[in-house]
Amino acid sequence: MRRPFGTTADGRKVEAISLHAGDLSVTILTLGATLNDVRLKGVAYPLTLGSKDVAAYEGPMGYYGALVGPVANRIAGASAPLNGETLSFEANEGTTCLHGGPNGMHREIWQIESHSESALTLSLTLPDGKGGFPGARSMRARFSLDAPAHLRLVIEAETDKDTYINIANHSYWSLDGHATITGHMLTVPADRYTPVDADLIPTGVAPVDGTDFDFRTGRALGENTPRIDHNLCLSDTPATDLQHACTLTGSSGVTLRIDTTEPGLQIYDAGKNSSAPFVGLNGKPYGAFSGVALEPQRWPDGPNQAGFPSCLLKAGETYRQETVWSFSKP
Repeated sequence: MRRPFGTTADGRKVEAISLHAGDLSVTILTLGATLNDVRLKGVAYPLTLGSKDVAAYEGPMGYYGALVGPVANRIAGASAPLNGETLSFEANEGTTCLHGGPNGMHREIWQIESHSESALTLSLTLPDGKGGFPGARSMRARFSLDAPAHLRLVIEAETDKDTYINIANHSYWSLDGHATITGHMLTVPADRYTPVDADLIPTGVAPVDGTDFDFRTGRALGENTPRIDHNLCLSDTPATDLQHACTLTGSSGVTLRIDTTEPGLQIYDAGKNSSAPFVGLNGKPYGAFSGVALEPQRWPDGPNQAGFPSCLLKAGETYRQETVWSFSKP
């Protein structure tokens, strides 16, 4: 189903498209290709954080569920070398460029290419130089549902100039319907992570052994647990086939498994989040620890970090990533 969702402050029309298959129903917005709502049959509450108000997405909920980029996560100093030159991007976190800058992809209206009851393809064209990123870039995002409860996202991009691409879905997950994710357990098979400095820029790669970032046997999330806004290393390069990224289980027994081709998983516990004055799908503003962002992607600051998985996309080549979210309940 396709319906009007609202109008942005600058007059752009936003649509909402609902998909259904098996036990899963999702709603996606053309603004930011945003995963707005996820419902599992037999569960009385939404599993992702979202809003019914366009203004919320233009305000504090800009990243909630959106495809962020063209380079997700942080780029140190809002600059990076490319082909013997230094590119300058728009800083929006001190001196850092976060998620493509203040006018990143989460602000864009994607075009509907095709849709059916269980699938949707959106497309977006970014002009050469927007935000400091070179190349006229063509993006395509295909969301599809498979029974009993699988959501698949395939993202592709092409460019006419060498550029950097690292797109990530920035959904916040909450599996219990509570105000916080306290009681959720997260398991991640990664044996390495990227430590960060005061600006949350990676300082290298380190083993998770003996740290707060060892999720291999499961770790609690939420209030009164170690804070996390870090990348865990799933592999050294993007994979051709899907690999297990993580499993999140709520105290209710509702479980989310994520499989991806991406080599990194950024985990953010929303410890600083607030959607006020805007209310979420639960009818109240979201506060700290209201959800957990689990973002398959290339490692942060990849354009500046030797040895990190490359996010360079050369002219004439195709960027591709695939992620599958699988849901179950007791």
